[in-house]
Amino acid sequence: MTTCIALLRGVNVGKGRRVPMAELRAVLTSLGHERVATLLNSGNAVFRARSGTPARHAADIAAALAQRLDVEVPVVVKTAAELDAIVADCPFAAAPADPSRLLVAFTRDARSLASLAVIGPLVAPPERFALGRRAAYLHCAAGLLESRAGAALLGKPGRQATTRNWATVLKLQALAHADGG
Repeated sequence: MTTCIALLRGVNVGKGRRVPMAELRAVLTSLGHERVATLLNSGNAVFRARSGTPARHAADIAAALAQRLDVEVPVVVKTAAELDAIVADCPFAAAPADPSRLLVAFTRDARSLASLAVIGPLVAPPERFALGRRAAYLHCAAGLLESRAGAALLGKPGRQATTRNWATVLKLQALAHADGG
């Protein structure tokens, strides 16, 4: 079995795109996944899959959410091994003073990741941005609300990505490895 992490983009913020975590767990279970657990209320789930690719899981989850909840939501799925590599590759992870100011942008594929290069020119020191092999990383030292790069990553230029702050990424990694996963 492969441990996977599902990341939903833009759910449970404001009034639109509501996905209760109990419903997300039910959807994942209905798709045949095991040991389903959610983290926070922002569309994070860890599950075990008997077969299939992350891309197939993402498509199946998005389709099931649309059918069951009438909610169209982009879904990115990474394996636990991919998440481990994303964490290991982070160039800014050395004990950020405030992990909420370090964002990791997850995409479905390499082309979507490459499209995030447009964020780079918007970075204003002391901000830092890195486009890695598996994810993009943005450290907003002065805070996300003060960052043009952060706004772009969360807005139209970042539409192909879903972001999580460093603290959430580390919690997801720990959850993925709980019970020997």
